[in-house]
Amino acid sequence: MTAPQSSPGTAPKKAKRPARPRHVPERTCVVCKTTKPKRELLRIVRTPQGRVELDAGGKKSGRGAYLCARHACWEVALKKHRLEHEFELTTLPEDDRAALEAFMATLPPDT
Repeated sequence: MTAPQSSPGTAPKKAKRPARPRHVPERTCVVCKTTKPKRELLRIVRTPQGRVELDAGGKKSGRGAYLCARHACWEVALKKHRLEHEFELTTLPEDDRAALEAFMATLPPDT
């Protein structure tokens, strides 16, 4: 018995390998230190202009920090100055703090 021959100019078919699982980047909440997939955490960014704002798309340039979408984590981050520590700031600008507190108010209460 002979092996099947391929026609000239065509390569023999290779066996398909099983698909590898896709890499999922993980990040850590700066308050509770829980590691989760990047898409499950909310990114706060210090822009090159010195502003601190929510980065919904996760693509803004600047130093980033991640928080859980839990009211408790946001409350600790703002009251205990965790964001100032992460971004190496002396104080968080008042208008930036007000915007972050307004967003925190939209989060559901913890159960």
